[in-house]
Amino acid sequence: MVDRILGRILGKTSSAMRMKDEAWMRHANPWSFATRPPTILHNCLLVSRVDRLFFLIPLAVIAAWTFLNPRVFPKPRSTRNRASKGVFGERIMVSRREYCVEIPEHHVKAAFALTMLSLAGAILLFYGIVALEPLTTVAGCITACFGMLWYVDRMVWLFEDLKDHPVSKNWVY
Repeated sequence: MVDRILGRILGKTSSAMRMKDEAWMRHANPWSFATRPPTILHNCLLVSRVDRLFFLIPLAVIAAWTFLNPRVFPKPRSTRNRASKGVFGERIMVSRREYCVEIPEHHVKAAFALTMLSLAGAILLFYGIVALEPLTTVAGCITACFGMLWYVDRMVWLFEDLKDHPVSKNWVY
């Protein structure tokens, strides 16, 4: 059941992002990874804006950046780094049915728990921004960032466990 719920969440996110092979390889660039967490942090700055119309402009910019981020950086010169391996682990997790990859249950459960933690943080963050509550906003921001970074760490572990799979063995160079 956890696998099915996680599959739906990741599948919807992946299809919304329209990630193809080229985008995944560009997303494996450490600069792509390094510029993702600040996107969450920028949401914290929005809480200071009382003017609701002004609030929508940076929110639209952040949403656009979230979509464009995996596409604007070039393919990395090397993928022998944690950021690239985290992206590859996420790619395996998201596309496991397509690639016919059997994911060990402990990875699925951890990915589900960390996805729920990040989602809870994002909801808290959004509520804090809308309600203009700085403490709630900061708590949501920290929770979302913590969950996301821990998720990436788990995806590195997943990739290391499956790096010799025929699908992923040529991703590291």
